[in-house]
Amino acid sequence: MKKPLRIALFTSLYAPFLTGVSVAVHQRVRWLLEQGHEVFLIHPEINDQYPKQVGNRPMPGLEELQPFPNFSSYAFPTKPLIFYKSLPQPLNYRHWSDTKLLEKFQPDMIVVEEAPQLRGFYSLYLQGYGRPVGVEYSKRTGTPIVSIFHTDIVAYIKYYLGNVFFNLVRPILPFVIKQFSENYSLNLFASREQLAKYQKLKAQRSEYLPYQGIDCEKFHPRNICYNPIPQDHRPTLLFVGRITAEKNVAQLLDAYPLIAAKIPDVHLVIIGSGPQDEQIRQRAEKFKSGVTIWGESHGLELLGWFARADIFVNPSTTENFCTTTNEALASGTPVVAAFAPSTTEQVVPGVNGFLAEADNPADLAHKVIAILKDPDLKAELSQQARPSILEFDWSACMQKFEDRLYKLIAR
Repeated sequence: MKKPLRIALFTSLYAPFLTGVSVAVHQRVRWLLEQGHEVFLIHPEINDQYPKQVGNRPMPGLEELQPFPNFSSYAFPTKPLIFYKSLPQPLNYRHWSDTKLLEKFQPDMIVVEEAPQLRGFYSLYLQGYGRPVGVEYSKRTGTPIVSIFHTDIVAYIKYYLGNVFFNLVRPILPFVIKQFSENYSLNLFASREQLAKYQKLKAQRSEYLPYQGIDCEKFHPRNICYNPIPQDHRPTLLFVGRITAEKNVAQLLDAYPLIAAKIPDVHLVIIGSGPQDEQIRQRAEKFKSGVTIWGESHGLELLGWFARADIFVNPSTTENFCTTTNEALASGTPVVAAFAPSTTEQVVPGVNGFLAEADNPADLAHKVIAILKDPDLKAELSQQARPSILEFDWSACMQKFEDRLYKLIAR
């Protein structure tokens, strides 16, 4: 029997901050605790600088973990991210010491989730901790340290800072990525395509590991019993995610009239929140009841949406193994997604959905229409959606993650 580990886990995002990273971190910590490991979770604090609705979200968080005797936590000081006031950025190292926290806990392993945001890469060092967390202690003690890449940092830099600035910094990206990744014993990517992209950018000690699981028992076709609109029998297109520039939500509104021209009663439902909320709502008004901007959804209602939808649509080209795409597939819902570095590993054309050309709303519309106009094709894709994603159940992914941690320690 393997000896339980003492794991210090740093995360840039955690409940009540709503992102795929927050959900993944919570599931990972809970699984590790259930296996008997001791986990020290270092996460962002919530304070009165954030919109009130952020702190009021009914998300699983610390209250689910605190009953475990092998769990402890620390909330590091934060302020809102410059580009996105509902997300946190850690204050500079002058305000808190990761090294002191680790000296007290003395972990066998350090795991850093979404390390670039902790460093401040998302905001050009104007905010952020300013140095790679955990690295000083790791080097001093020889403790293995793992960085988990949830986000395509390069794509985010381009979206947030624009093409002009991106073209200026492009030549130095390999140097930045190499320097950043060298700080860690291991850098993990959930997508083979994303790994290949960053290896070309000189990422060091990097490898693929399917760590980004979902709860396949929770996301299931039977959740149709929680259908949020049981009296509405229109074919439903669903998007779930943050309403931000890099998610390309506006392209759904470009595609919608093309789809509606062929499928007049089609209903597009957009679930989520973000900086582009108002812009998307204003654009959607001209489609009246054809487009519903639902806002955030949680719990059984969200499970019902995933099972209720006829097609899950994902126009984002910056995904690094998108969680909501997998949740839709596990719910028996076929997916039409824009081609991105990871979507080819989730969506198999003609099996569980289709891939559309990146940044091409017309092609996305064409793929949606093809499914909705062919009931036999839709039934076949729906039947194959769930089996296609079962290998990414949390239990399977976390077993591989745990095995990799033990191998790293043994080495």
